[in-house]
Amino acid sequence: MTDDSRVGPPLVGSERETLRAFLDYHRATLAMKCEGLDDYQLRQRSMVPSTLSLLGLVRHMAEVERTWFRRVFEDNDIPLVWSDRIDFQAAYDASASTRAEAFSAWEAEVEHSRRIEREAASLDVTGVQPRWEQEVSLRMVMVHVLLEYGRHNGHADFLREGVDGTVGA
Repeated sequence: MTDDSRVGPPLVGSERETLRAFLDYHRATLAMKCEGLDDYQLRQRSMVPSTLSLLGLVRHMAEVERTWFRRVFEDNDIPLVWSDRIDFQAAYDASASTRAEAFSAWEAEVEHSRRIEREAASLDVTGVQPRWEQEVSLRMVMVHVLLEYGRHNGHADFLREGVDGTVGA
């Protein structure tokens, strides 16, 4: 991996600024864990029979961003990125995927998420989570997605170590 160029969250700031900054920090962490790796390395699995790979995590996080921002606040019926059947596991199978494909989809979903968050009047804005058929607030969504990144960045540490022996940040 290259030098750590992530921008850390503010030590003092509003709730919204802090959540936004932590999300961007964790997004940058996932990208950093994938730096310098080719398609083959990004597709390396943790262990058989798992399909978990760094590229699979990037694909999964594209689904997470879409599911929790676009499907909740804009279009409950928009299909997932990698599955027409709302199969969240499909994203993990990156065996035929490329860095360009996965990162393009993920970065596009991150930009949609940022736009939705920026345009929301407050963290109290609600949308409907289609799987639950219940209202959720932007605050809850941001915290949930932040937790998803935290969990999956832990997996990314393990996967990166398997590729090149680095120790996670």
